[in-house]
Amino acid sequence: MSFERIDPAPLFEKGPLFERSRLFELGRTFDPASADLAGVAIHRVLGRADAGWWECELPANSLSWTTGVYDIFGLPRGARVTRADAVSLYCEESRAVLERLRDYAIEHGSAFILDARIRPATGRATRWMRIVGAPLEEGGRIAGLYGLKLVL
Repeated sequence: MSFERIDPAPLFEKGPLFERSRLFELGRTFDPASADLAGVAIHRVLGRADAGWWECELPANSLSWTTGVYDIFGLPRGARVTRADAVSLYCEESRAVLERLRDYAIEHGSAFILDARIRPATGRATRWMRIVGAPLEEGGRIAGLYGLKLVL
């Protein structure tokens, strides 16, 4: 399935999760005044081995990842990974914030940034990962999410 990537800047006008300046323990809504989502994403991912691109198609929650995302999660490159498999690797506090931000992004068509703590499948110590996410629109509805994952 092919998605139309939309410019996330106008989406911020629909309102934040709570308020624009609200900081969460592990994440925050994206403030377009501080930077451009695409600019941040491209700048951060260029030249990094510990970063990757992801997409999640709704309503099936099917995932598409580049090799960098597999590496971040400590999973074999190209393995079939369900969203439930991936979410199980998030530490509990991060998982709760992820679900709230994700639900809001889908409901309101907004972008987000989340710093999440994960426990890679390889058994390595926990690590922090930044998720930059934005909605995918198809036919006037949110059909998925896409963005970057970066090791901090």
